[in-house]
Amino acid sequence: MLSTYQYPKFDYVRPPEQSGEKKKRYPVVVVGAGPVGLAAAIELAQSGVPVVLLDDDDTVSVGSRGVCYAKRTLEVLDRLELGEPCMDKGVSWNVGRTFFREQEVYNFNLLPQPDHKRPGMINLQQYYLEAFEVKRAQELPNLELRFKNKVLSVAPQGDGAMLQVETPDGIYSLETEWLVVADGARSNIRRMMALDIEGKIFKDRFLIADVVMKADFPHERWFWFDPPFHPGQSVLLHRQADNVYRIDFQLGWDADPEEEKKPEKVIPRIKAMLGDEREFELEWVSVYTFQCRRMNAFTHGHVLFVGDAAHQVSPFGARGANSGIQDTDNLCWKLKLVVEGKAPPDLLATYSEERVFAAEENLLNSTRSTDFITPKSKTSLMFRNAVLSLARDHAFARALVNSGRLSVPSYLTESRLNTPDDDPFAGDMVPGAPMDDAPMRVAGQDVWLLDQVGQRFCLLVYVNDPASLSVDSLAQLKGLASAAVGSGSDGGSRSGTGAALAVDVVLVSPAKAATATGLTLLQDHTDRFAERFDAQDGTTYLIRPDQHVAARWRVFDAAQVQAALARATCNQH
Repeated sequence: MLSTYQYPKFDYVRPPEQSGEKKKRYPVVVVGAGPVGLAAAIELAQSGVPVVLLDDDDTVSVGSRGVCYAKRTLEVLDRLELGEPCMDKGVSWNVGRTFFREQEVYNFNLLPQPDHKRPGMINLQQYYLEAFEVKRAQELPNLELRFKNKVLSVAPQGDGAMLQVETPDGIYSLETEWLVVADGARSNIRRMMALDIEGKIFKDRFLIADVVMKADFPHERWFWFDPPFHPGQSVLLHRQADNVYRIDFQLGWDADPEEEKKPEKVIPRIKAMLGDEREFELEWVSVYTFQCRRMNAFTHGHVLFVGDAAHQVSPFGARGANSGIQDTDNLCWKLKLVVEGKAPPDLLATYSEERVFAAEENLLNSTRSTDFITPKSKTSLMFRNAVLSLARDHAFARALVNSGRLSVPSYLTESRLNTPDDDPFAGDMVPGAPMDDAPMRVAGQDVWLLDQVGQRFCLLVYVNDPASLSVDSLAQLKGLASAAVGSGSDGGSRSGTGAALAVDVVLVSPAKAATATGLTLLQDHTDRFAERFDAQDGTTYLIRPDQHVAARWRVFDAAQVQAALARATCNQH
């Protein structure tokens, strides 16, 4: 099908429900084995939650589809043990350039600061990511992959859902406590449940052409407005793995999609762009329109929507798969606590609250980008071209150029899971912020902060000298690390649901440990942690399992930590 990729075919296995085994009720079923559904299933399974993943196909996605994966997504993939294969295969980049006609008018750097493990973005065809995810999923003993299993109906129940599933061996029933829906933009389950998705469909068409060629273009994103090779329209160029280049040509609303996909229409466009002397082969061609829409809520009883099933954005800005994987990062730790009885179901309402907020940010940015790229009136076109003309020489105009505001994580500053600051802090690491990375050392070995934190609640305590910690403080820190953390002001050692919550306690210090404390010690040998977290002796951060800041203090206090943890898990009384 593609010259650069051999599609795998995953085995269909007869489900146990059709093999005479006694039916059972599963804790979690995920529907949809795209990048988002697979990420959800992997995170749940590797954190100890048994999960069944259903998909009606038996291979990965056709065509390169999703291309750009942002730094935040790579950090999530690191926690799923998928970051390295994606980095090894993908094309890393940080710089983007915007051209108006023949001149560069604007450029940006996604990662101007040094000392981060991951780049601002990588380009990688979606089928590679899905294949890496399937391989990882197959390594997990409590993750059951069921290919060629098509969901025919969903009947939500008060405490779960009942599914009718079709396989080559017939139809069977499947019962689950929680259903995670990741079946894409045309979600059949959303339709079955008669749930609305509202927003805007843009009246424009774009041609995607994946082209195989050898070229010495730098690893950058290039975007043209009104170039001489495609006058009056816009063009986007990205390099992917295997010398495959993604080219997006704006076509206009009146273009005939079927006609525009024909090689005799596509090849002249590419030759006009690259020149007649450049040899290339067409790998994949598609024509698309795009939408900016979302569901009003992502949780409906015990049915939870993620990714394109919950929200859709235009591709400019790489906000589709990135926001979907960040959905699962937000959802899965909460779902784990609820499934295990360590948090009340109300915690899952905060998944919808936080990710609807993030979706609104994405929709706003995508709509603004699309309006700039595809002006709807002559006046808008004149304004845009004036901005582009001025941008080369004037900073105020460069700030208005919008060829797609690229995916960034949301700052969940209004979340009810945060504990507001009582102490003054500088910098960006406010409650609700996604954590910054920093280089560290452990026992003389170079490591990264984000690799040492995640999947459980973590308490980071900055100390100038670990040997100076008092016996009482050490005892309290070890108590937090080894016992269940309380749920409120009574200082008890059980959560409000009567189950233990684990907290990792990590000391961060600019100095090497002079004495053994019995706790993990990270050496901030470059002072990047102190700089990025505005840390001084005694500064304490409570970090959520999805690496967002939950609370921070200038002085460690066990009772305050307990109260903040209770708030972050909806275990307050």
